[in-house]
Parts: sequence; C-alpha cells; structure tokens
Amino acid sequence: MINFNGKLQENNIVISNNNRGYSYGDGLFETIKAVHGKLLFFEDHYFRLMASMRILRMEIPMNFTMEYIEEQIKQTIDANNLAEQSARVKIQIDRVEGGLYLPDSNDVNFMISVKAIDADFYLLNEAKYEVDLYKDHYLSPSLITTLKTNNKIVNVIGSIYAKENRLDSCLLINTNKSVVEALSGNLFLVKGNTIKTPPLTDGCLKGVLRKQLMEIIKLIPEYTLEETSISPFELQKADELFTTNVIKGIQPITKYRKKEFKNEVSKKLLQKLNVKVRLG
Repeated sequence: MINFNGKLQENNIVISNNNRGYSYGDGLFETIKAVHGKLLFFEDHYFRLMASMRILRMEIPMNFTMEYIEEQIKQTIDANNLAEQSARVKIQIDRVEGGLYLPDSNDVNFMISVKAIDADFYLLNEAKYEVDLYKDHYLSPSLITTLKTNNKIVNVIGSIYAKENRLDSCLLINTNKSVVEALSGNLFLVKGNTIKTPPLTDGCLKGVLRKQLMEIIKLIPEYTLEETSISPFELQKADELFTTNVIKGIQPITKYRKKEFKNEVSKKLLQKLNVKVRLG
C-alpha cells in the first residue's frame, strides 16, 4: 500500500506522462528510517523537506505540519503491517501537472511508500567495501546539489560505473576537483585526531545523518572536526574513510585504489550513534 495525497491505495499507481517529477525532474524526496514505528531524526527530516520545497518554490500546503506528515507516514507503515519491525520510508513530492518549464501551478502532490529492512539499530559492516573516484561527470556546487531532488542522474550512472568496475561505490568530485561525497552518502575522512567532511558549499548533500554525526564528533574531546574541502590526494593518506546515510548508518571504506583502511574511529562513532538513537 502507498499513501497518495493522504489516501491509502494499492501500490500499482501509474503516473501520467505529464507528471512533472517524471517529465522535468520537478520533484524531491526524503528517505527516513523507521524502527518499530519510531521515525529516526524525524524533526531534521521534516525541516529539510520544508526548506527544500521553499528553495524549489513549491507551495507548502497549510496542513503540512510535522504532526500531519508523521501521522501520514505512520498510517502507511501500519497499512503495510510494518509497525513491529524496521522500514525504509520514502516521501516523494512533485509539483502538480500543467505547464512546460514554467509550471501552471506551484501546488504539490505527495506519495509515501515503505519497505521492510532488516536491522533495527545501525550495524558495522566490516566486509570489503572498495571505492574509486568517478570522473566521467562532475558535480557543480550550488544550493540545488545539497537537496534530495529527482535530478540524481550522476548518482545513477556512477552506480552503473561502479558495478561495471566491480566497486562497491564511487566518490563524486565537483568542478573544483574536490571530493564531495559518495554515491549514496556523505563522506568523512580521518587523519590522526582530525575528522574532515566536505562543506555544503562544495555541493554535498545536506545529509541528516551527516548532521547527527557532526554533533557527536564535536562532543568527543580527542577529535577535531573540520568542514573543509577534501583533495583527491588526501584520500590515500587518510587513516580511515567512511560514508553515512540514514538507512545504513556508517559504512567504513576498506580500500581506495591500493590503500587499505582501518575502521576504529567509525566503530567508536557508530556506538555513540546507536546510543543517540536509543535515547532519542
């Protein structure tokens, strides 16, 4: 079952060829982890969604309160019998049909879908996870690249490139030749007691788990957090590399080209992240 504009219906809806999210990429999405009906970091997700809609000049409906969106998500979870396990929740927003590049209206549709996932808490995946740079296409840093819009074609073809080259993921580069993020998560680099992550001005996604982890790192006296550009040359000199997203948590990178990495810091941070999840 999916939730389309507040109405539960079978998961076989066919979109019109005039759907603006399909025709022009005129839409955005939000991915949330739900654990036994609890929405992790929901407030951050909600405010990112509202901010993104404002940036895209979408009309935010009067009833789009935090309570309303949360209730719609939980109704969808219940309708799919997933209230007693963990689920991946996806909220999709697109501008209503009408117009060409210039829309006839800034009103929106929303759709909520859910899918069962295995892990309740975040687990450390210590299996091989090899990455390389994806250099066929670059990200152009702007406010738009920090949003979760439907325009993710670089991530799509980058994922195909990774599969073709037997990689687990790739790291994306911006037009200034700085490393921005991974295909499906924000990037962190550990060197000694310094932990670096690219700034939003480099074009990385304004990740919800990125924010949570930055807050955790700032509370650990032995580490210094730096939001700063990362050069490709720094990758092989790093002690650790890891990526983050709200579904997997922290994903340690085990190998970049000929360099292999440890996961001591990512393991410590993951423990603190799970404490934050339990207390939250």
